[in-house]
Amino acid sequence: MNKVVRHYHGHLSGVYDLSLHPTIDVLVTCGRDASARVWDMRTKACIHSLTGHTNTVACVKCQAANPQVITGSHDSTIRLWDLAAGKTKAVLTNHKKSVRSIVLHPSDFSFASASPDNIKQWKFPDGNFMQNLSGHQSIVNSLAVNQDGVLVSAADNGTLHFWDWKTGYNFQKQQTVAQPGSLDSEAGIFAATFDLSGCRLITAEADKTIKIYKEDEIATEESHPINWKADVLKRKRY
Repeated sequence: MNKVVRHYHGHLSGVYDLSLHPTIDVLVTCGRDASARVWDMRTKACIHSLTGHTNTVACVKCQAANPQVITGSHDSTIRLWDLAAGKTKAVLTNHKKSVRSIVLHPSDFSFASASPDNIKQWKFPDGNFMQNLSGHQSIVNSLAVNQDGVLVSAADNGTLHFWDWKTGYNFQKQQTVAQPGSLDSEAGIFAATFDLSGCRLITAEADKTIKIYKEDEIATEESHPINWKADVLKRKRY
């Protein structure tokens, strides 16, 4: 039988997301009480309560380099945190709507955030704005990225958009199909992640299914042409 081995008490409302620190025994959680909490995994003590957001904190990510904690909130801001001090290092206010997902690039020292208005890319360590990935006109619930720089955004209406991390080019769009017996409205995707190989995409969906997508082995440049053009001149800087 599985049993609970540790309880972490302190959140005042629902817990939305959690992230394990890659190098130290620390767990960071966030939730509807507009805070993120840093826990010592061994002693169960709450080391920091990271406050400053004014609405639900929907997503949190940890990394070994500074800033070690990144949070996204329904107050439409992203905060980069100084973990040692337990204070905000930077507040990114570019989004106009709730930030529901954040993903860190595995090697590029940058990250992306998803909101119904745009997907935005940012450069660490200061959170400098890089570019907008526009076109996914829906509530984006989850982001995933692999080593090859393929970014996937998964939305509430069941759409999957595939982007090139470097250029921001949207090279593929896909609509998930709700399993037989489900309502069309159950085609939403709540979570998406790549497996460790980076070749399989795993999604958790509203129709009670977990789906695994693989790369199309017979796709060629002729069958799936790329009509990308650099839009450096018309890119809006905000």
